[in-house]
Amino acid sequence: MVPPRLVRRLVLAPLAIVVAAAMVVLFPPLAVLALLLGALGRSRPHRMRALRLLSFAFIWLVAETATLFMCLGLWLASGFGGRLHTEPYQSRHYGIMQWYLDRLHAAAAGTLGLRVEVDEPPLTPAERAARLAHPVIVLSRHAGPGDSLLLVHHLLAVYRRRPRVVMKAALQLDPSVDVVANRVPNVFIQGRLTGEHLFVAQISRLAGGLDQAGALVLFPEGGNWTPGRWRRGIRRLDRMGRGDLAERARGMPHLLPPRAGGALSAMAACPTADVIFVAHAGLDTLVSVADVWRSLPIGHVVRARWWRVPAAEVPRTAEADAQVRWLYDWWQRIDDWISGHTTGPGPDGQARTDSHGRPDSHGGPDSHGGPDSQHGPRVSSGGPGQPE
Repeated sequence: MVPPRLVRRLVLAPLAIVVAAAMVVLFPPLAVLALLLGALGRSRPHRMRALRLLSFAFIWLVAETATLFMCLGLWLASGFGGRLHTEPYQSRHYGIMQWYLDRLHAAAAGTLGLRVEVDEPPLTPAERAARLAHPVIVLSRHAGPGDSLLLVHHLLAVYRRRPRVVMKAALQLDPSVDVVANRVPNVFIQGRLTGEHLFVAQISRLAGGLDQAGALVLFPEGGNWTPGRWRRGIRRLDRMGRGDLAERARGMPHLLPPRAGGALSAMAACPTADVIFVAHAGLDTLVSVADVWRSLPIGHVVRARWWRVPAAEVPRTAEADAQVRWLYDWWQRIDDWISGHTTGPGPDGQARTDSHGRPDSHGGPDSHGGPDSQHGPRVSSGGPGQPE
């Protein structure tokens, strides 16, 4: 249960600042202690996980505090919040959002050696113009810690978009995310209220307000992949009398069955929007805090594949069932791509493969929904958006 906004502002935000100040003071002795622990544990020098995590936490807390103070400054400058929803202040908050995510991304790259490689169409002048011609609806898989932050960072830094995100309400426990995300158009969903029929109207409202630079980010799975959620999703389809979809979901061992209501309502509410599908692999096996500690992704590479379907090729006028099948077709393509880029266990503890029992690294359709694409350059986010 997320505390009320007043409690979050008067308790959690000041607490984050106090913790950051304490970290600044205590960082030198803690760093020495982390080095000693690494030496006593005979940790390989290039790993030193305690020191790396401590360094990442230090940068994150400092960025958190700076973000809160920048937001406080904007609140004061706007007449104690009176003009926060005007265009100049919305633009400044998106600037703060990008600054914050840039800091976290640089920290992850510098302390953990994290790299993000995005495989997408070549950024030719025609592709660049096409990317900016329409609003976009982004439908992404949800797996691993931080995948939503990496996605939003890529939209801001590379696509130059203003993302609107449908996210879990628990993210408001992070004070800077809480303040910034509640000042720009987003929707927070309570965990127990994630049934799609309860927030379709909110998604439609967000999608209907997209302008040419807008991007609506949805995670149709509704949560990170776990074996239990995968099985429950299939049982839910069976109970709904959709045995056909349940059978298709069984053939997608890497993904939860997509909840189509939110995605289809967004496409209907913004008929000019392109649809971007996002597959990624690399953080799949990091489900719990213990997983993160045991398998700290030092020098890790997160690979992603983006496909853009132009608005004219999105089947908005088709029957609802045909649209659901179209979404499941894309989900199958994402699952096939993941099969060639993951080695994590499947729902029964076995190696995860595609629906044919074999890996497929070809990446599915092209950027415009065609069957035989040539992959574009891998964009490495060791420095955001720079081709390798």
